[in-house]
Amino acid sequence: MPLDHRSAPVSATGRAPAPAPHPAPVPVPLADTGAVDPPTVLAAHGCWYPSADPTGNHVAFICDRAGVPQLWSGPAHGGDAHVLDADPDPVTEVSWSPDGRWIAYTSAPGGGEHTRVLVVRPDGTGRQVLAGAEPGASAHLGCWARDGSVLAVTVTRPSAAAGAHSGPGHLPQDAAPASPDAPTGGSWPERDGRATLLGPPDGGPAAGTGAGDPGGGLAAYLLDPDGTQAPVLLFDEAGAASLRVCDIGAEGRFVLLRRGPRGRREALLLDRFSGRVTFRLRVADGDPWIGRLSPDSRTLWLRSDADREFAALYGAGLDEDGAPQDLSVIAERAGAPLDLLSLPDHGRWALLAWNTHGASELETLGLPGADKGAGADGDDAGDGGYGADEAYAGAGAYGGDAVGARDRDDGTGPSHRPQLPHEVVTRMAPVGRGGLFAALSGSRRRPGIWEVSGRFAPVRTGWTAGDEDAAPPGRPPVRPVPLRCPARDGLLLGGWYYRAPERDPGRPGPCVIHLHGGPEEQERPVFNPLYHEILGRGVDVFAPDVRGSSGWGRSFVDADLGAGRFAAIADVADCAAHVVALGYADPLRLGVMGRSYGGYLTMASLVWHPELFRTGVAVCGMSDLATFFAGTEPWIARSAAHKYGDPEADRDLLRALSPMHRIDQLRAPVLAIHGEHDTNVPPTESEQFVRAARDRGVRGEMLTLRNEGHEFLRADNRRLYRRAAADWLEQHLVPDVLASARAW
Repeated sequence: MPLDHRSAPVSATGRAPAPAPHPAPVPVPLADTGAVDPPTVLAAHGCWYPSADPTGNHVAFICDRAGVPQLWSGPAHGGDAHVLDADPDPVTEVSWSPDGRWIAYTSAPGGGEHTRVLVVRPDGTGRQVLAGAEPGASAHLGCWARDGSVLAVTVTRPSAAAGAHSGPGHLPQDAAPASPDAPTGGSWPERDGRATLLGPPDGGPAAGTGAGDPGGGLAAYLLDPDGTQAPVLLFDEAGAASLRVCDIGAEGRFVLLRRGPRGRREALLLDRFSGRVTFRLRVADGDPWIGRLSPDSRTLWLRSDADREFAALYGAGLDEDGAPQDLSVIAERAGAPLDLLSLPDHGRWALLAWNTHGASELETLGLPGADKGAGADGDDAGDGGYGADEAYAGAGAYGGDAVGARDRDDGTGPSHRPQLPHEVVTRMAPVGRGGLFAALSGSRRRPGIWEVSGRFAPVRTGWTAGDEDAAPPGRPPVRPVPLRCPARDGLLLGGWYYRAPERDPGRPGPCVIHLHGGPEEQERPVFNPLYHEILGRGVDVFAPDVRGSSGWGRSFVDADLGAGRFAAIADVADCAAHVVALGYADPLRLGVMGRSYGGYLTMASLVWHPELFRTGVAVCGMSDLATFFAGTEPWIARSAAHKYGDPEADRDLLRALSPMHRIDQLRAPVLAIHGEHDTNVPPTESEQFVRAARDRGVRGEMLTLRNEGHEFLRADNRRLYRRAAADWLEQHLVPDVLASARAW
């Protein structure tokens, strides 16, 4: 039965938006790609982001065996997978419709940051762009209605102020860096001077909705791939930082949204029939799929860190109008956040992935009030469905005291925890009849997809690369060692240390401190080809979580807000000092490297600690926070203001935190690497830093990767990136390498 389309579109204030919001997307048919698979160029390929069809017999997923992440599909128990979209545009997300008729996915034309949402039939026919086809537009994947009749999609609204975005983001050859005192062209909400973006008062206008706001906006639509139903506007917000439709209730009345800037995400429950927001709750950063409604829409399950350090599973009882009647924690772990939450349509059980100091623990949990006596289709649960007690009877095969059948005293039903062959779960795709497909990644394995059932150990799918293909012959993967590092103010940092093979354990060697992006990301023990390229040159890698990283609690994430970012910069030096004190690293051969926010920290470390590091590699980093805010996408700027500071109210702070304003302290040679189509952090950020270094007589080089955005997704570019970075570090940190032998 088609979804009931009676609705009143809603804005962030809980009221209907003004007339004539963002125009609805217009679908664009595309030519079928045919049945010919692209040639395999990567033996050591990866597979990730699985989504199963309703039967669980076929899986759609992303695979880079052709050199770029593309949409593939294959049988659950076979190896003959085939490409469904052979275009060279990288694919980032996948979702099979509940009725099995369509596969929706997101791709990035040209490898840039502007994405579009497409659909294709499981046989590769009927391919069309549902949203994001217009020049300069961008669209993001939401959920399907439970009957598969419509797909929720978020689209960007163009900026109201011409020129608010800087376009391609490159400096002309004769251009000077922008003045830090120049206006950014944005209108920002009032703040209290700290790095906390003030939200709208209850019932008041949303932040950034003033007439002078140049920040554009986001709108969520329901779109019918078959074209039989007109687009329906769900939600519209001017000046929005993020917006994702996470679930639509079975009757189509209630819709779960995730919105808000980084550090201030919230869940909204919308009543489409009345046009009211009936429920709000702060939710954790990280995975955008925050939860689901029960089949009768009387319970809302959420992954949230509301009023707590670590995200947990919450259950909210709802009345018939969607108003909360009670809110309680259903599952939690001491010192471990809930990373991923996934629930099948029947709502009898939940899949939970817990983050324990960077590694994952997978748990299946029967939910309160669910019918434990039947499988997903009402049949006897003996077929292995996770939603019944019998499904856990054979779980002892996993071994250990943390697994097996176990009745809980709190009434939430049985729980079991399978032992995984990889350290980290990156995505979970439940199958209604029982079991799931899990995307896994580990320190010694390429990303792959494994089938997990209630009766058997996880089984590798036939199209996932074998472990023997993880690394080049003769260079086995290095397993990292976890380290805890005290900062100078007593805060305990985490991280992973990779020792170069064949290094004398008692002899310190060259080492690079590698800094992840975000800053809310976390260093996880997953196979990183960049690290192994560097290790192969005789250089150790220490990958720490400085303050601001996720995985260590809300207080740790917020510890770098505002002026706390100076302490985050100091954390980099403290991490270097710690591995030197342990005898791992040679204090005279230290380098620093990072991507995105890690690129910013790399530049900052080079100018705040000029005598500590001999060289640096800054990848897609911000060199001046004022020019970053002026050049990035409007919704990214809106979200980033909470983390870094407001570009108007905190102008002096942002100037003080910008590496460009300490460029006279730079002593070490620096290599900058950037994607040419990066509109998250425009290439001007790297260009102006390298140019300023050269003006001061310091060696600075820049590598621009063609057809790439903020993420490097093409195999040839990733290889060039790894080799260029490793060459640079080897040249400056390994004493027996002659600089003249390197061609730059």
